[in-house]
Amino acid sequence: MLLPFIVLIGAMFLMTRSAKRKQQQATEMRNQLQPGSGVRTIGGMYATVKEVNEDTVLLDAGPGVELLFAKNAIGAVLSDDEYNRIVHGIEHDLKSDTDVVPNDASSLTESDDSADDAAAASDDKSVDLGKKETADESAEAKQDDEPKKADGDSDAK
Repeated sequence: MLLPFIVLIGAMFLMTRSAKRKQQQATEMRNQLQPGSGVRTIGGMYATVKEVNEDTVLLDAGPGVELLFAKNAIGAVLSDDEYNRIVHGIEHDLKSDTDVVPNDASSLTESDDSADDAAAASDDKSVDLGKKETADESAEAKQDDEPKKADGDSDAK
């Protein structure tokens, strides 16, 4: 009879212990903030730390944009590679000397001058994606504009 209560109290103890551990890790992370590191706020904004004070952090969010945040508003400190990937779109590639896959398939096919000329000519043509109305289609469109008769209506009066 006491066993369910003991299990419940033990589970509550373990949950509060793990929550305290996560909170302590977040506090340590915020205390180790240094100017120049990339951060993500709890609101999802990415910025660079410009100045660290006791309870506040001055963030550089872009050219001429400085924002003052509470230290508690810093959700994560990002590595330089991750910050550059997210903010600037710069992918850090350890294998930069290896072959790069091209964006188009033209370099994967055999190089034939006539095929290259045809591809260049097809790029120069203007493509009209608009629908041109023919006489038959315009007549159908006019019929659609007229009011339609209900099932019970007839032409006889």
